[in-house]
Amino acid sequence: MKRLLIDKLISWKKSPRRKPLIIKGMRQVGKTWLLRDFGRQEYEDIAYFNFENNPALFERFQKDLDPRRLIAELGIMNGTAILPGKTLLIFDEIQFCGEAITSLKYFYEAVPEYHIACAGSLLGISLARPASYPVGKVDILTLYPMSFLEFLMANGEDMLVRYLFDEIRKPEPLAEMFTSKLQDYLKTYYITGGMPEAVSVWLETKDMTVLDAVQQNILNLYELDFAKHAPTPDIPKLSMIWNSIPGQLAKENGKFVYGLLREGAGARAFENAITWLENAGMVHKVHRIEKPSVPLKAYVNPTHFKLYAPDVGLLRKMAGLSAKSIIGEDPLYQEFKGVMAENFCLQELVSLLEDTPFYWTSGNLAEIDFIVQFTDKIVPVEVKAATNLKAKSLGVYRGKFNPSVSVKTSMRNLGYVDGILSCPLYLLWKVAELIREM
Repeated sequence: MKRLLIDKLISWKKSPRRKPLIIKGMRQVGKTWLLRDFGRQEYEDIAYFNFENNPALFERFQKDLDPRRLIAELGIMNGTAILPGKTLLIFDEIQFCGEAITSLKYFYEAVPEYHIACAGSLLGISLARPASYPVGKVDILTLYPMSFLEFLMANGEDMLVRYLFDEIRKPEPLAEMFTSKLQDYLKTYYITGGMPEAVSVWLETKDMTVLDAVQQNILNLYELDFAKHAPTPDIPKLSMIWNSIPGQLAKENGKFVYGLLREGAGARAFENAITWLENAGMVHKVHRIEKPSVPLKAYVNPTHFKLYAPDVGLLRKMAGLSAKSIIGEDPLYQEFKGVMAENFCLQELVSLLEDTPFYWTSGNLAEIDFIVQFTDKIVPVEVKAATNLKAKSLGVYRGKFNPSVSVKTSMRNLGYVDGILSCPLYLLWKVAELIREM
């Protein structure tokens, strides 16, 4: 399955300013697979080392951090010499060895001709500790669950993807033959999500029992990570926060409410646990802004935020929502339908922006689901699950701030009227390009 990040890996390889590379990302998003696939495509050889449960490897980094000694000894362990520009040296689960993270500084300074790429499931947590982070000496990329575009490619829809890339330049309606297919694929994506193993097993079996088992296993692994790697006092808090996400998002007021975790709970008791989840890539924390001005981060209200699941398929599984409810449009699903669309939209925007967007409210009068910045434009994004485009909140926002362009994303076809871009959910990955063209 093609991952779009491989294009950035190829650019990294060719860059004259290349540094050791770190790929962050939550567990099971395919970091190791991607690096191995990249190595097979672009290098003569791969030297792969996994720091988890590998005392002999760990020992190599307990002496000094002389990169030339390390290269020589790692070559012996690998069985073949590690050659500059010809061997991709992969350090997997590097977060288990702080010295290895620190060594990247010396690899960059002393032997920049070697190509080194690192990955780790909880690497974001390790990098949050300044003692081990080689500031300015590494390149960092983040791998997210498969986007909807990557999902289409995994389904063999190369011709459709090529058409969407090449022919959709202006906000003009798509033919019904395309919209109906894309809507069906989007419903399926709500079920599978973008975790590579879940997508793979669905493509192989089309069996919901098997898919559910895979997704449940991933959720179980996350719970085990809490117990194994998190600070002991935070372990029960992590589970409480994690399991509350579907209920928090389903509230009329989407703001995260500590009282739903435990009666009388407040920020002080849970903020460290939320930060741990955020650094691990297991939640997206979307802050409210007071006003849409540049830079947006300067206008954040730190006490008001929402937590989203990292993957819409895992959210479905966490919520106990059946595939039949989504495909058959079960009336009981209608209430949660908006939550699924909103979480999907968040996922697509994070993948597109490589950053987390914001949201905006005006008391109890209006709420804009997401506020994003595309180059010099601050764009409000209103999310609707179906084709109903009534958006009172967007009207309030436009009247107050007069944005040059606004976005409504729903199941409605592509179009543009009076400063409002109607962008279908299944084309949200193209929204920045459409705005630029306009």
